[in-house]
Amino acid sequence: MTEKYCIGIDYGTDSVRALLVNSDDGEELAASVFEYPRWKQGLYCNPEINQFRQHPLDYLEGLEFVVKDLLNQVPGSKDKIKAISVDTTGSTPVAVTQDGTPLSLLPEFAEDPDAMFILWKDHTAAAAADRINEVCRGWSIDYSVFSGGIYSSEWFWAKIMQVITQNKRVAEMAYSWVEHCDWMPALLTGETNPRKIKRSRGAAGHKALWHPKWSGLPSAEFLHTLHPLMGCLRGRLYSNTYTSNVPQGTLSHYWADKLGLTESVVIGVGAMDSHFGFVGGQIEPFRLYKVAGTSTVDMILIPDSGTEHTPVSGICGQVSGSVIPDLISLEAGQSAFGDVYAWFKDVLIWPLLHDRFSEQEKLLLDKIKSGLIARLSHAAALVQPGSSGVLAVDWLNGRRSPDANPYLKGALSGLTLGTDAPRIFRALVEATAFGSKKIMEHYKEAGIPLQEDITVMGGVARKSPFVMQILADVLNAPIKVVRSENVCALGAAMFAAVVAGIYPNVQKAQERMGSGCDLFYQPDPLNAPLYQKLFEQYKLQGGFIEKLAKRKNMEENKDKHKTANIFKT
Repeated sequence: MTEKYCIGIDYGTDSVRALLVNSDDGEELAASVFEYPRWKQGLYCNPEINQFRQHPLDYLEGLEFVVKDLLNQVPGSKDKIKAISVDTTGSTPVAVTQDGTPLSLLPEFAEDPDAMFILWKDHTAAAAADRINEVCRGWSIDYSVFSGGIYSSEWFWAKIMQVITQNKRVAEMAYSWVEHCDWMPALLTGETNPRKIKRSRGAAGHKALWHPKWSGLPSAEFLHTLHPLMGCLRGRLYSNTYTSNVPQGTLSHYWADKLGLTESVVIGVGAMDSHFGFVGGQIEPFRLYKVAGTSTVDMILIPDSGTEHTPVSGICGQVSGSVIPDLISLEAGQSAFGDVYAWFKDVLIWPLLHDRFSEQEKLLLDKIKSGLIARLSHAAALVQPGSSGVLAVDWLNGRRSPDANPYLKGALSGLTLGTDAPRIFRALVEATAFGSKKIMEHYKEAGIPLQEDITVMGGVARKSPFVMQILADVLNAPIKVVRSENVCALGAAMFAAVVAGIYPNVQKAQERMGSGCDLFYQPDPLNAPLYQKLFEQYKLQGGFIEKLAKRKNMEENKDKHKTANIFKT
């Protein structure tokens, strides 16, 4: 019998990863990674104001590289490839022309950050999100009710509202807006007309206030109240959404020729990276699953009984079919996890990043950088919990859940002249674990019955036993780590196998193609009670930071009203 292969493509924050998988048994035949060159240079970004943008050329160049690389690694695979599915970060929207071309691909917008894809962790739309929340609370329908009751600056409408308010050129040229996870599959099929793209159920439900209860997106009247151009935009978007077991179409002649594939390859409806990651991790109902990477996504699935479930406040949405059809996804997460550790590494090596070096010195510097987190972890593991007196709060990129708040800041306390880098690093790792514990407690307080053990996947989970052991101790729960190092791309390949008709549903694909778990962590019974005490201190310190942030906002009330009035005109 002829083998049938599928390709899963995973667009992450720093790179795109592709995986060639044998759909018969899930064997990962080849993997390829392409780092975004413009992103790596820091182009179009300004971390000081939380502006993070990505140029579509990074995505296009990466797509061509990784697919061709897979084919080169596995000669003779071309005719065996039956389908491709793609996931991306989200919410990462872009302004497009009437034919679906991102404005940043036009010469006149080639260097305009507002014409780029607005990356998920961009928080420049905080004031716009405030205005959306204000209007939601006063409207006849609270459109935010299934999005945790708080609309985030990381999401679709806030980013659009911010850009069209501050950038007249983009506002006038943008025919519509498209999520990255919708644009990539549409591009591969050659049908990029914004009105015809099959939009992701997950991206629409979790990020764009889409829900069947109000027949899709918020009303034009609601959007017009936010901004007149958004009211006009409503008719150039969509009403229907699709789960990822549905084909977007087949590979276009252009992309088949460019990638070296056949036009018979089926392209699936896209989704957000973590959602495909959970599928790759063989997610099942009532167990907490966590993708641990630059940020985290914490997901629980519950059965969809056909009746409306009580909305859970403070999370990032509950959507039927966003991960697996006919199951409701309850999503939460942290805005920074691995990014916290990367920030501390950059702080430590800052002087080395701002001097000129010879080629030999650069090689030595790269060696130092690549091994720094591992060395910090080794030293920090020797520090007993609570012995250093250092306590951190992990809100370096604001707080996603529970209760989104982009204005919150991180903190370190308890420092002395004897505090060294390993002790600070340990406190930062503990803080990210405390943030995870707060989310887990929030799910329990909402009445969600959870299985005892937790499944974790992603780069941090595979690379850092130190972080995973602290997470197990803080959560006081057993942790299983998914075997695959390419779990999001593997989930994409599973959905590709479904859209190709190889399997009737994603559960069957998971059963045959899943890699299982191979790393296991048990909570240390001596450390768990110590961490419970530290967790109480973490919550107290977090509460103090929130009070300070609220007081600062009150003191700046005049300026905030000026900003808010921009969005009311």
